[in-house]
Amino acid sequence: MRSHHLLWLWTALLAVFALLGSSCAPAADNSKARLPPPVESTTVGPGDVFRMQIVGEKDLPDEFQVASDGSVELPYLHRLEVAGLEPQEIARLIRTELMAKQILTDPSVIVTIEEFSSKRITLLGQVQKPGSFPLSPGLTLVQAVSLAGGFTSIANTERVTLTRKQKDGAITVHLNLDEITSGRSPDIPLQAGDRIYVQERIF
Repeated sequence: MRSHHLLWLWTALLAVFALLGSSCAPAADNSKARLPPPVESTTVGPGDVFRMQIVGEKDLPDEFQVASDGSVELPYLHRLEVAGLEPQEIARLIRTELMAKQILTDPSVIVTIEEFSSKRITLLGQVQKPGSFPLSPGLTLVQAVSLAGGFTSIANTERVTLTRKQKDGAITVHLNLDEITSGRSPDIPLQAGDRIYVQERIF
C-alpha cells in the first residue's frame, strides 16, 4: 500500500510541475515569431457593411448591409447580388446597372468597406469578453484585445498564443503583448480566421 501511495504522490507532483512549467514559461520573444503576413480578402459576404457614394447624388443613403442571401437593397436599383464581389466590382456593377436602366448617364460610384461581419477573429482565455468578433479593415492584435474588453487581472500578457490558418495547415506563435504596448515591438495585423488565446498567469 505504501508503494502505491508513493507512486500516486509522485505522479501528482509531476502533473503539478508540468502545469507550472507550461504556465510559467518565459516571456515570448516577438522577434522570433515566424508568423506569415495576413492574407487580405475584401470580398463581401452576409452581414458585411459597406459605404456607397454616387458623386453628385447627395440625398441618398450611403451605408448598406449585405443580407443573409448575399444581396443588398440599393436606391434606384432595388436588390442586387453582391456576395463574393470586391468593392471595386460592386461599384462597377452599380454603375453598369444605373446606366442600363437609364437612371444616370455616366455615374461615378465609390464603394468602401466599413465592417466585415462575415470575416471574423476569435479571442479566448483571459480577456473580459471572450468570443468571436468581426474583422474590420486593418484590425490589429492590440485592437482585437480592446474589442474583447481588455485583459483580466490574471492574464499572462507576456505569452499570448496566435494561430493562423494557411493553405498547407495552421501555424501557432507565442507573442508578448507587453512588448507591443510599450512600443518595443510592432503590432500584429490580423486576418480572417485568426484565433488568439490569452493564458493565465500563475502567481
